[in-house]
Amino acid sequence: MPFHYRYLWPSCHPKGVVINMITLNRGYHDRIDMSSMAAYPYIDAEAPPYGFVKNATHAPRVSYHDYIIVGGGTAGCPLAATLSERFDVLLLERGGSPYGNPNISNLASQTNNLAYITPTSPAQSFVSEDGVIMRRARCLGGGTCINAGFYSRASRQEVMDMGLNPKLVDQSFRWVEREVVFRPHLTGWTSALRAGLLEAGVTPDNGFTYDHLDGTKVGGTIFDPAGHRHTAADLLKYADPARITVLVRATAQRILFRNVTAGGHLKKQPQAYGVVYKDLDGNIHEARLKQGSISAGEIIVSAGALGSPQLLMLSGVGPADHLRSLGIEVVLDQPMVGQGIADNPMNVLVVPSPEPLSPTSIQVVGIRPGYYIESLTGFSFGVGNSSSHTGVIVEKLAKPLSRGYLRLKNVDPEDNPSVTYNYFTEPEDLRTCVEAMQTIMRTVDTEAFSEFRYPNQTVEYLQNLTASLVVNNRARSPQDGTSLEQYCKDLVNTIYHFHGGCEVGKVVDHDYRAIGVDGLRVIDGSTFNFSPGTNPQATLMMLGRYMGLLIGRGGK
Repeated sequence: MPFHYRYLWPSCHPKGVVINMITLNRGYHDRIDMSSMAAYPYIDAEAPPYGFVKNATHAPRVSYHDYIIVGGGTAGCPLAATLSERFDVLLLERGGSPYGNPNISNLASQTNNLAYITPTSPAQSFVSEDGVIMRRARCLGGGTCINAGFYSRASRQEVMDMGLNPKLVDQSFRWVEREVVFRPHLTGWTSALRAGLLEAGVTPDNGFTYDHLDGTKVGGTIFDPAGHRHTAADLLKYADPARITVLVRATAQRILFRNVTAGGHLKKQPQAYGVVYKDLDGNIHEARLKQGSISAGEIIVSAGALGSPQLLMLSGVGPADHLRSLGIEVVLDQPMVGQGIADNPMNVLVVPSPEPLSPTSIQVVGIRPGYYIESLTGFSFGVGNSSSHTGVIVEKLAKPLSRGYLRLKNVDPEDNPSVTYNYFTEPEDLRTCVEAMQTIMRTVDTEAFSEFRYPNQTVEYLQNLTASLVVNNRARSPQDGTSLEQYCKDLVNTIYHFHGGCEVGKVVDHDYRAIGVDGLRVIDGSTFNFSPGTNPQATLMMLGRYMGLLIGRGGK
């Protein structure tokens, strides 16, 4: 009889649907039992320790700024802080503040954010057209508020492929690391995983490092030694309070464009000059670029791999036929907006443990060409094991070849777009997944890992155990004795590292300027054609700082 993941929360239903180790009721992935929320009075988080952060309900009807950034996420916060060193900056964030929310702050309750979904929660749920149940961040600090905390830089080759200056990249990484990155204290489980990976051939042992190196390593974490999460919002401490305004609960509706003249002639390219946004009470506001300011002034979209292409389309920049079908006036026919979006497929192996396991963030990673292996502990599976006796080993495809697309469902900015990732449509992705699962199984079978698994539970048993879980909304084949290829396809899940949709060279140039319009940039993971490093948050925070410096210096 199949059983289901069951986390230790009163609202979790025993016949739920698993969402990356989190249970929500089948068919009700956007709803929770609100009667259980009395113990969690954090839906509107407390004010952050910055006087320049305000609820959008207090914003003027119209305001003027040198730079307007849409999206206070992983890249948007360091970008805004850096630009404010020289310019008047407005940062618009559709979500709330992370401060005062224990489920964001505390390691032991980190996954509550992914389980308790409300109209104002830090995570917003959606289901891809592939049947994979997902989350996107909706909070000042973005994905750093809801992720598993692992910090690992992009590789040197990835930096070169992005066309970035390695020296400035290193300076920008170190700027981030001074404030929000720590060395983890390894638990017994993660120490055994590290030794098991090495015994299974994931070598060499690279010790503790932020660098992306083939082999096994201990990486950084945004959880400090006390188990307190630090987010990209913490980087706003570097902002000049006199030059920055951050508005939370400010949902961008569209970017404003106009036709301009130069030398008496109408310029061919429309120019972005403002943003229309809505506050929590439904009031409409406009933020506009200053005329004749010391900067050229720009709108910078940093709303993530889903939010950025969505906002461009809502603003009239995208595939013309698709926009017209929804009644959107076309500003620029840009067919590549929303194209090439990808997700890094994740598959797992569940390992019940005879030893108690404390909740952990990701601390150790095995890096192989094509895939990465990580782990989490602290989950219950409804079979007599408490959450302190179960671990999950995770494999992530590093650079999937399979690509999909994003389309608008409607013209509501608060609704999720339609996203299709096309998992495993490229055969090489499936071969890589099988290889990664084989490495996990070898790791679990090592002497180094033997303390943390029951001796009578073979890896085949663990495979069938995991295969009996309900992990997505996809059609499935009978699992017992099935091939690893079918296992990968049936149990595919997400590690939330989606990227693309506004890719460099297709939608933006190598300076992240939107191609075909003036005064507009996109700076976030939607511009990536791969997910850098084992986990992208380090590179995204770096990129925000990096581009803020370049723009501020007038270099690009």
